[in-house]
Amino acid sequence: MTRAAIPGLPSRYPIGELLPALYADDDLAQRFTAGLDTVLAPVLSTLDNLPAYFDPALAPADFLPWLASWVGVEADPAWPVELRRAVVARAVELHRWRGTRRGLVERLRLCCGVHADVRDGGGATWSAEAGAALPPPPTGELLVRVWPVREGVAVDARHVLDIATASCPVHLICRVEVLPGPPGEPEQTGS
Repeated sequence: MTRAAIPGLPSRYPIGELLPALYADDDLAQRFTAGLDTVLAPVLSTLDNLPAYFDPALAPADFLPWLASWVGVEADPAWPVELRRAVVARAVELHRWRGTRRGLVERLRLCCGVHADVRDGGGATWSAEAGAALPPPPTGELLVRVWPVREGVAVDARHVLDIATASCPVHLICRVEVLPGPPGEPEQTGS
């Protein structure tokens, strides 16, 4: 990321106008300060617009990786710039929910454009009855079932798996199933 001179960018604060009246008509002083204005104009312009650099929606695209590093998120350079902006903007919120179903579902919706149903195979089980038989051990698998937000859009299962694996606790194995649409509601039994 470099900020360089922009040809023709005028300075909002010309140095020649700030000199004492003695130098106002001095040709050498005015030409010398005009050269400094050319060099300083991009710096002053950046400082005048500094709040925009900290807003992911307005920051220059080449500034986004640095801004992403401030909030502890990796935005893949291959992603479209709009997606990188959204990931940086929502990074703090996504960090708050990291390691939870909600966090994984939101991250998959943002980064992959899919809805997700997460089935956690880890955790603890218990029984309400003392001396009851032990429940079966957890499966040790995190099942992530995804389907596209819009019909006809292909889901990149590898990309989904990469994101799920990065968000998955290390003691669980991730598995991804791509569905054509939302999973059906379980059938109701009884009268």
